[in-house]
This record gives sequence, C-alpha cells and structure tokens, in this order.
Amino acid sequence: MIQPTLLAIAGSDPSGGAGIQADLKTMTSIGVYGAAAITCLTVQNSLGVQEIQPLSADFVRKQIEAVLADHNVTHIKIGMTGTVEIVKSLGQILESFQGTIIYDPVLAATSGKSLLDSGDISCLARDLLCRISFLTPNIPELERLTDRQIHSSNAAIDSALLLLNTYPTMEGIIVKGGHMDESSETVSDFLVLRNDNAHESRKKRINNNNLHGTGCTYASAFASYLCLKNDSVSAFYQASKFMDLIIQFGVDKNLTKRGTNGPLFHTFSKN
Repeated sequence: MIQPTLLAIAGSDPSGGAGIQADLKTMTSIGVYGAAAITCLTVQNSLGVQEIQPLSADFVRKQIEAVLADHNVTHIKIGMTGTVEIVKSLGQILESFQGTIIYDPVLAATSGKSLLDSGDISCLARDLLCRISFLTPNIPELERLTDRQIHSSNAAIDSALLLLNTYPTMEGIIVKGGHMDESSETVSDFLVLRNDNAHESRKKRINNNNLHGTGCTYASAFASYLCLKNDSVSAFYQASKFMDLIIQFGVDKNLTKRGTNGPLFHTFSKN
C-alpha cells in the first residue's frame, strides 16, 4: 500500500520559522510525510521580510507535477503564492486534483508587506478559492477576502459563512482569532462548516515572544490531522491542541539575538 503524502506549496523562509520550513517541521512532528513545492524565495528573519524573489509559474508547476506523478498525494496545503501568474498556474493544476486542498491565504507579512505581488484578490477568487476544500485565514486576511471589517466573533463567523456560500467547493473555514482582541486573556478559533454551527476552540492566551510562523504551522497541523484520516472537527481540535503545546514549549526558548518575534520551536515532545 502506498502511504499518503501531504504536499505543501509555499514560500521559503531562511530563518526556518514560517513557510515551507514550518510546514515540513509540523508534518514531521505529527507523523505525516510532507513533500514541498516552493513558490518564492524570501529574505526574512525576526526583523521582517526584506525581499521576495518569486519563482516562475512554470517552474512551480513542474515541481508540483513531479510530486503528483510520483507520490500518493491525498492532501495539498497552500501558503504563500507570490504572484498572479503562480495563482493562475495553481488553479489549472488543481482543477483535476481529487484530494483535499487546504489554503492558508498568506496575503501579507506581520510587518504589513504584501506577499502577493499585485494584491489582486480577484485572481484568488477566480483561480484558487473556487477549488479549495478548507480555508484558514486570520482576522486581517478574512477582512481582505470579504471586504468587511470584523470586530467580534459573530462578525467573523458571518464573514466565513459568506465565503462558504460564495464558493460551493469549500467544506469549512478555520478562523484564527489571535488578532481579534490582543489584550484579551483568551483566544478563540472557530471552525465554520456549511449548514452547521461553528465549533469553537477557546484557550488561554500564552505570552510568548517566539510566534513567527504560527499561521503556517496551524494550517499545516490541521492539514496533517486531516491527512491522518480524521474528520474536520477532530482535526480542528487536534490542531488547536498541537498549537497550545508548541507555543507553550517555546516560551523559554530564544532562537534570535533580539529575543523577540522569534520562530516557533517545532522540536518538542508531545509526552
């Protein structure tokens, strides 16, 4: 029997905290085999993203086709796309893909730097959002995708339902709530499913200076648990628990000279 492969399609982070590096570390920690297709090379560290070098759409396509031709890819996790041309190419490739697609819409870095060259949301709608199974936006990303301001959990859920009603292929949306009220002592994430109530994961906010790559890691954890044949609700709660463990584990770890905005520490024991 050929084992399943989870393919990550994203940018490269030389500091190892986010992007492809975070995806593969997360998949390995959870016990899933991860393959990778790189969309962009970046120059970044705890100070932010300094430079982005997108690869050609054709080269990205060839990477993906090489993996699909050789592995039993059951799930695909997409992160940073980089250019409209890459988005269009992904749309063409994914049109015939029969597995599950998880898209983490990485539209901007924490510094505010755009990670999609033209900022053209319409290309995402036309070529990518209409093909995916699950979306995992944070609050700013959900606001950009819906052109709505979100100041409450109910507004976030309503915005997620709007997207679900717009794109029939979407099964669910995980709304990452860490940006909702950063002064709150708790954080609530939601899994919003079509024709179903929202499932909430509510937890205590953990004070940690090393959170670079949290969004990428969360989406990859959810994709990994789905790849292990869990249903979406179980995968959501398992991914949430995984994030609590990994964030807590890194509280007293310093991987940067500045000691702030460092990467998550993916090497940890779940016991």
